[in-house]
Amino acid sequence: MNSGLMNSGRGEILFLSHRIPWPPDRGDKIRSHHELRAIAGLAPVHVACFADDVRDEGFAADMARVTASQCVLRRPGGRLMAGLRGLAKREPLSVSLFESAAMRAYVRRTIAERPIRAVFAFSGQMAQYCLDLPAHCRFVMDLGDIDSAKFAAYGAAHGGPMGWVHRREGRVLADFERQVAGRADVTLFVSEAEAGLFRATHGLSPARVRALENGVALAHFSPSAAIPALMPGERGTGPLIVFTGQMDYRPNVEAVLDFARESLPLIRQTHPTARFAIVGRNPTAPVRALCGQSGVVVTGAVDDVRPWLAAADLVVAPLRIARGIQNKVLEAMAMARPVLASAQAAEGIDALAGRDFIVAPTPRDEARLAIELIGDPARAAAIGAAGRRQVEARYSWATALDPMEALLFDGAIAAAA
Repeated sequence: MNSGLMNSGRGEILFLSHRIPWPPDRGDKIRSHHELRAIAGLAPVHVACFADDVRDEGFAADMARVTASQCVLRRPGGRLMAGLRGLAKREPLSVSLFESAAMRAYVRRTIAERPIRAVFAFSGQMAQYCLDLPAHCRFVMDLGDIDSAKFAAYGAAHGGPMGWVHRREGRVLADFERQVAGRADVTLFVSEAEAGLFRATHGLSPARVRALENGVALAHFSPSAAIPALMPGERGTGPLIVFTGQMDYRPNVEAVLDFARESLPLIRQTHPTARFAIVGRNPTAPVRALCGQSGVVVTGAVDDVRPWLAAADLVVAPLRIARGIQNKVLEAMAMARPVLASAQAAEGIDALAGRDFIVAPTPRDEARLAIELIGDPARAAAIGAAGRRQVEARYSWATALDPMEALLFDGAIAAAA
């Protein structure tokens, strides 16, 4: 039995998440998974979350080992109707897509029947279930990133109907984020850069808006861990460049398309056998179409990304739209691999460019720096080793989540922030 189930003197916690926080196999689930485990060590925790598919639902039994109770619902369907409903009600479409009467009923019932001391909501989509909490419930909102800024960036980059949709979402979601932060006792972001921008934009104090950084599982993502090697046919014989991520997530899709079309051809002029492996589940049709073209490999879902990271001569994170801290960068650094990141992907990570990782401002710079690193294995190894030392010093999950107890149970934490 988890230790939190034995420690009920201070009350219990209700944890809400837009995706089942189990297992930690994609960016948002990595953060929510570790947050949930930290909370479960403090008090009995009741979880309400959505599952994207049958695979997700299958992890409910594993999660039940750390929860006092849980409600795992299939993510609502009817995206068109949800979108129309959001437009009619002037709500963010990304929020209306997660509207569920069954979820609302579970939240209300749990608060009515259990001694809930605090509600911890992960991701803005779940804030809609927290705006009318009783006064005795502390409300901690983890927005992670400023999603409204992401949609505004999409809207600025594209015209036509979808550009209008994104610009509208950016405006409406910004209003919703401000409303949520005004209701929450404390609102969390993944980095101080995000928290500071949100405070400045909405005129909120550090007492109400603060950073709770991501960590990395240092023992799991370790160059000394027992990791199976790739098969020779997977690894190939030339330099291997690796990107990891959920491949139906738009910033990841745009990043690999951009790298494969602009940077990789320049790299292969100097290193003709260089291969670019795109490692992650649910690749979209444009990503799948890259497979086999000019040295591109698209793996789809893999049981473990570490063999690909361990085999990489270079790990890239060429994102053009990115918020907060990129787990993919921390994981590659933890594996002591040299990382080449865009300025956007590097933002928010406490590391020294040129020592712990390499930052490339443009696709042409990415190609030039990649060529240099591939051609200088000693320098690449030194950068990888420095990156590992930096994440060991700065990004353990235990350190990152140390404030959790005070966030949930100490109403005075904001005064000390």
